[in-house]
Amino acid sequence: TMFVNKHSRTFIFKRLPRNYRQFTSSSTEDYDLVVIGGGSGGLACAKAASQLQKKVAVLDFVTPSTQGTTWGLGGTCVNVGCIPKKLMHHASLLGDAIRDSKAYGWNVPDEVQSDWTTLSTAVQNHVKSLNWGHRVQLRDKNVEYINGLGSFKDPHTVRVKESNGTERLLKTRNAVIAVGVRPYVPSQIPGAVEYGATSDDLFWLKKTPGKTLLIGASYIALECGGFLNGLGFDTSIMVRSRPLKQFDQQMAELVAESMESKGTRFLRKCVPVSIEKDSRGRLVVKYEDLTNRQTKEEVFDTVMFATGRHAVTNNLNLEALGIEVDQTTQKVFGGHSDDHERTSVANIYAIGDILHNRPELTPVAIKAGQLLADRLFGGSQVQMDYNMIPTTVFTPLEYGVVGISEEKAVSCHGEENIEAICFGDRILGLHLIGPNAGEVIQGFAVALRCGATWSGLSGSVGIHPTTAEEVVKLHITKRSGADPTVTGC
Repeated sequence: TMFVNKHSRTFIFKRLPRNYRQFTSSSTEDYDLVVIGGGSGGLACAKAASQLQKKVAVLDFVTPSTQGTTWGLGGTCVNVGCIPKKLMHHASLLGDAIRDSKAYGWNVPDEVQSDWTTLSTAVQNHVKSLNWGHRVQLRDKNVEYINGLGSFKDPHTVRVKESNGTERLLKTRNAVIAVGVRPYVPSQIPGAVEYGATSDDLFWLKKTPGKTLLIGASYIALECGGFLNGLGFDTSIMVRSRPLKQFDQQMAELVAESMESKGTRFLRKCVPVSIEKDSRGRLVVKYEDLTNRQTKEEVFDTVMFATGRHAVTNNLNLEALGIEVDQTTQKVFGGHSDDHERTSVANIYAIGDILHNRPELTPVAIKAGQLLADRLFGGSQVQMDYNMIPTTVFTPLEYGVVGISEEKAVSCHGEENIEAICFGDRILGLHLIGPNAGEVIQGFAVALRCGATWSGLSGSVGIHPTTAEEVVKLHITKRSGADPTVTGC
């Protein structure tokens, strides 16, 4: 095979390895697939395509956060999301277990304290090991990894600006956009961009968070607030309307009440006005109480915004290609030509958090990426099913859910037709607050996808004593007005 050096016009002849995947003579593209974004979905799609003997490249580049934080390969989940969050959640629960152990006969000090430096270093080292693991996997699966920022020149050409400043063009038959989303910081609030951290920064802080204010009512705000409080930090959460407004509201309020009982303070119906740094380096936050329109002031060591996330699509040149995006969130519209992930350009797809009106969940992105690769290169016709997706909010008392909320069920089917989030005998949604709720709901999620019914659930025998058995023991409905308090086995 002959290679041409375009700068010196010299010709180099090389013998290609046996496993080299060469295009047909009619092909002018360099790649079968180029994936822009090295997060969970992009990596899953790239590796699946490579296993089908296709030539694949993955581009990944992390733009620094407003506070200058960057990280390695793997996307939000690995670096600043699911993994470090779950580790710190677990660390917080360990503190609770140590304190509870006295009642079980263990001799432990009255006061136990966590060390932020030790914990954060351990978390960061684990994350870095996963970064390396992803790079090794790409190499082993013959996926080309390019540490560069990608954008489209045309539907079949991706322009790459590499980390060393050089640029190159990649010709490709197909492209996948998997750039994910980043936290939104409201720049209209004075001091927010200058001094406000986000979840992109929290796990990589070099100093202890100290007294912390989290602004927002999302699951990210409540999860981070929960473990920070559990680690011993003075923690407040500022909520404009209501916590977890995208979830079942009865369950959301129970989660908030549980957190308040453990020491997390909620500043309800309050909004930030400004943030300033004082002479000692602490952050002075002015905020408005919407109930009485009074402006208040308080000093914190760390202020973290959890006020929504926007897709990182602005610099991809999508508009020039005619790819449709939501003007508010910058998320890409999929679902063209009966393919859930195909954009308005036939050979370009979008997966993961940047896909409009789809769950921002790592397992969703991974499954969608794998199925897309199978459709593109493996002859499959199986589409991603975005229904009955389970998830868990990792607050101190976990909240696991699969299916729809009570509010959604009533809206779709009418209040008179709904009992225990069931429509007739069919279960529409299952919600659980308790220890290890994520582990419990994962099993029930399979059952609901297989068409679980109320008669089947209530006819099952529980495992005693467990948290999960409370689901199959359900017999009191909300409409009955009976007291559901458990008083015996």
